[in-house]
Order: sequence, then C-alpha cells, then structure tokens
Amino acid sequence: MITPTRTAHTDEPASALLGTLAAQGASGALSTEAGIVYLAAGHVVHVESALTPDIGDLLTHSGALAPDGWWEAIDQAGRRCRVGRQLVDSGHLAVGALELCHLGALFDAAYFVLAHDGPALRFRPGAAHWLGAVRAVPLDTVLRESRRRRELLHRIWPEPAIDLAPLARVPGTDPADLPHRRSRTLAQVDGVRTAAQIATVLACRTFHTLVELRRLAAAGLVVPKVPAPPPASAPAPVSAEPGPAPRPTAPDEPDTALLRRLLHALEAL
Repeated sequence: MITPTRTAHTDEPASALLGTLAAQGASGALSTEAGIVYLAAGHVVHVESALTPDIGDLLTHSGALAPDGWWEAIDQAGRRCRVGRQLVDSGHLAVGALELCHLGALFDAAYFVLAHDGPALRFRPGAAHWLGAVRAVPLDTVLRESRRRRELLHRIWPEPAIDLAPLARVPGTDPADLPHRRSRTLAQVDGVRTAAQIATVLACRTFHTLVELRRLAAAGLVVPKVPAPPPASAPAPVSAEPGPAPRPTAPDEPDTALLRRLLHALEAL
C-alpha cells in the first residue's frame, strides 16, 4: 500500500483525489471548502459539513439521546475517537439507532461536500474523527448517492441557492392543504434561517428538508432572501459660492511614488 503524504491546496476535484486515496487504501481526512471527508483503509467512515446538523444535534434534538448522555460520551471518549462506541457501551444508544443516524448524517454532509465537487484543500494522513468507527461506506456508494440527490433536487426545482441562502416566504401567498411535513418546514422559514438551520430546528435530516424546501420553492411559496444593497453614500454638498480653480496635479517625484506604492501595499496587508 502506498502511504499518502500530506497534500496542500490543489485545484484537483475532491472526488478525483478521494478516488486516488481510496485506491491506495488511505486513512485520514480530506478537507474541502464545504466540509471534511474521513477515510479509513480507503472507505468513507464519516463526512462532516458546517452546512448540515452534526450527529450530536440529530440525536439530541430528536429525543433519541439526552444531551447529558451525549456530552458525557464526548468527555469520556472524544480524545480516544470512540464516542460512538462509548454511547453504545454505556447503554445510552442502541447500535442500530447509532448506525442509522450516522449514515444519515454522513450522506447529508456528503451531498454538500461532493455533489458539486469543489477543489480539495488538503489531506491529513492518519487523522480520525472523534466519533470513531461506526460503519464504513465504499467511496463509490457515497459518490453515487451524492449525484442521485443532486439530480433529484434539480428535478424538483433547479435553483441551488435554496440549499445555502437564508430563506423567506413569498408575501401574499396563502398555502392550503400542504402535507404535514411540508407545512412544518414552511413554518420555520423566517427570512433568517438556512436549510441546515431549519433541519436542525426540526431535528430532521438535511436532505429531507431540502426536498420539502425545493417543493415549496416550486410552488412559489419560498425564495432565497436577497441581501439588501449597501446604502448609497450621500453626494457631497455643492456650494453656491464659486470656489477656487482646482490646482493642477503634478506627477509624483520618483521617491514619492515609491513611498506611495509601499504605503498602499502595507494597507492591503
């Protein structure tokens, strides 16, 4: 087996580099702009993204696990990267419930990290996630599921801004006879929350929330919130009295020009 070395920023797509690492049976963490993919022996063992609720949020907000039990496991096993095993061994969570929640969080985060296939930033060999081993998934399965989700969401509503932007309800709309899950999702659209934040509030997987939000967008009930333009600066007041003629500007002397360039460079830094 080839031992991967630490890589720096590259323009190579994350999926391509992951394919190479998986073929090498690598273990470590590949960072992208949208999140981190953790590998063990070439398989995906966890994916995390700031754009999705983490597994702790899903477990505690859904009521499957008490917050005290979650933080107790973090304190006792986080440094040893065995939080998942600690939850099971302590009786706080059944193996099946942990695996189900773990796979849901993994595929949700993988959609944001891999579906749009941004560039890889760096790979840290040997880095492990604090959750520990729960269930390893072949890379091909993760990539295929990410593409499937992207295509499904595109068929529902082809505007990807729904996934990331704060969402607002369309004024003047009066939704009627919405399915319960869709109505519950719409109730959390307040002009501030993003899809991931709505999923966290609902203790729901992000992908399921995205499906409902795109359906709401297709029905004309939800739109991405457009940021307000910055206020225009007021024009300088015009004096009624005629002022002196503008003084012609002479070109800078060489030494002064150099100092100005240095000053601008320092200000930029």
